[in-house]
Order: sequence, then structure tokens, then C-alpha cells
Amino acid sequence: MPFEGIRVADFAWVQAGPWVGRFFANYGAEVIRVESAKRVDWSRNVPGGPELVNGKVQRGAYFVNFNCDKLGITLNLSHPRGIEIAKKIVAISDIVTNNFTAGFMDRIGLGYQDLVKVKPDIIMLEMPVFGNTGPRRKFAGYGTGIQSAIGLNSISGMPNRRPGLNIALPDMGPNPTHATVAVLAALHYRKRTGKGQYIELAQFESSLGWMEITVLDYTVNGRVRKPQGNRVACAAPHGVYRCSGEDSWCAICVVTEMEWKAFYEATGNECLVADPRFATLSKRKENEDELDKLVESWTISKSRWEVMNILQSHGVAAGVVETGEDLVTRDESYRSHEYYIELPYGDGKAYCENTMLGFSDTPCRVRHAAPDMGQHNNYVYGELLGMSEEEIVECYVDEVFL
Repeated sequence: MPFEGIRVADFAWVQAGPWVGRFFANYGAEVIRVESAKRVDWSRNVPGGPELVNGKVQRGAYFVNFNCDKLGITLNLSHPRGIEIAKKIVAISDIVTNNFTAGFMDRIGLGYQDLVKVKPDIIMLEMPVFGNTGPRRKFAGYGTGIQSAIGLNSISGMPNRRPGLNIALPDMGPNPTHATVAVLAALHYRKRTGKGQYIELAQFESSLGWMEITVLDYTVNGRVRKPQGNRVACAAPHGVYRCSGEDSWCAICVVTEMEWKAFYEATGNECLVADPRFATLSKRKENEDELDKLVESWTISKSRWEVMNILQSHGVAAGVVETGEDLVTRDESYRSHEYYIELPYGDGKAYCENTMLGFSDTPCRVRHAAPDMGQHNNYVYGELLGMSEEEIVECYVDEVFL
């Protein structure tokens, strides 16, 4: 497997940070997920926050998905011996990850300057929301707050309605992706030079790419972008159109003149060709309300799947607006890719996202569901660190392994 022989000490929590560790775990690295019952990762019980059921921390869907193929240990970082043991884990690791607030790891004695003393070639990734410098460096946050801070919420949603998104895009898009690429680059650098790296990824900065040309448009043209709903400046028709049946929709996007020709040929609507209101993209944008009505007068008479297949057969981008039920029971592409897989989990089963990259020489797939809290304490502390049974028992008694 691509990362066989690499070990990651994963202190990250919730979503953006654990995604990085998951990537390395899925492709063969030994990833040690460090947790503590003193401060339970709330993703273990989404929604509702961490709770104990029959004395056991719940396994939330978020946690199950973001931590598959990892080893799980408990370690109390508020205990001095916990810090000492954490350094021993770092000493046998190649990569350390966390997405805590700026300065947290330094304050508890696990900052980069502390760790290079025990592992000179360590690669350390930190993902503070606003980075280690600047007026907001001490601010905490989640993906929903980040997308507000970068202005993404201000251009999202429908016009004349409250702006915003109901999904944390930074946690699933730029932040874990940029962080993973940075760690890969650091591994390559270490292979060439023998030197480690400290990586600071400010999630605010990483997420700014979602803003496209918004900042440029304001600085050059003085324009402040507003929510455009389903419309974009470079395409028409562009939107989600009602089809036959209850709550049935299909998304359509026509950008080029070639696609426009293919669209009206696919729909058989000759009046679109002769109508001067739709002769060019600029004209179609000027008369977009009328165009959308004509498009929907065609889509409403057909099922959403029929609309998609007709347009796709003519080279026009179109996609059914699918529900979770559609994906699982009706979408042949979804089933053929084996995107979600079923894994044994405790007394039952768990569904996790499978690996997303295919390697010809080293095929990979998710192998194990996320660990229970402390599931691999004996292996990590006993086998990897060589602690005696007496030492391990003592750590439990002293709440070091809490």
C-alpha cells in the first residue's frame, strides 16, 4: 500500500483534521487517533454532543466516517505523564496532526520546537482556524463559521432571503485537501533531505479560494456580489428545473454556443432558435426569466431521469437532483463505484465512504470501521511503546489513559 511503513500521531478532532489522518490510514499508514474522555470529540455523537449510553461513549456517524482504518487510544493531555507519553508516541511517528486553536500544542508542551527534540525529522501539521498570526489568531471555529468569515455565505442562497449554507464546505473541501497535499510534499522533502517540516495551514486562508473572483471584482470594479441563487454569469440556461412528479427536479447547465445548439436540438423547440431574445449568451442572460419558463415548460412533461438522459445524449450537462434514497436504490453509477461500504462495527454494522483514489499497482479499500475509545491502548502502549502491564494499570488508575 502507498503509505505502508508511515506512522501518524493524529491529535485532530471533529472533521477537517481527521480527514487528513483518514487519507493516510486508508492507504496503508498506521494512524494513531489520540482521544480523551476528558474532552470527547463531539463528532462521536452527532447530533446532540457527547453522551454516555450504558457508560459508553456513542459512535456518531461523523466519527465513524472520518476515522475508519485508524487505531484508537485514550490519553489525558492535561496530565503531566500524558504529555510525556505523547512525546514517546511522537518519537516513533513520522507525522503529527492537529487542528486546535493557535498555540494550544505549544502551551501544553507539544509544540513543534518541543517535538523536534524527541524526533528531529518529524513532520508536524497544524490547522488553526485563523493561523498563528493576525488579530484573530486566538479565535476558534468550525467550517460554518469559516465560510461566513471568508464571505462565502454572503454570496450563497437565493436572492432576497437570508444568506448562508447548511453545510460546512471548508471542512470537506479545501482545508483537508490542502493539508494532505502539504504533508505529502513534506514527506517528499524529507525523503530527499532527511529533514522534517512544520506546516501551518490557516483554514481561513485555505478556504478563501471558494470566493472565486469576488475579491477581484470588488477591488477592480467596485462591485459587491450578492446571492444569485442557481444562476451564474457564464451560462444560460443554468438552474434546477421542475420535472413531472412530486418534488422532482433536474439541473441543467448550458455554457457554450455549441451546447446551446445541442440543447435546442435535444428539446426539439425550434422557437428557441428563431427567437432573437436567445440568439447569444448575453441576450439569454438579459431574458433569463423568460428562458427559464420555456425550459421548464419542456422539463415539466418528463421525468427527471428522462430529462437528464435526453440532454446528456446530446452532450448537454444535466443531472437529476437525487435524494439519499435515489442514490442507494436507483442510481446505477453510485452502486457501480461501491462508494459506501458496509463494515462490521461492534455488535452491528457501519457504513463508511470507501477510498476515492484508484491505484493500479497498490489497490486499496477501507478495511476497518472507526475505533472505540481506547480500543488499541494495549497495542500502542504495550507493544509499540514497550510499557509493562504494571505501568499501564498504573496509568489507568492515575487517569492518564482517561
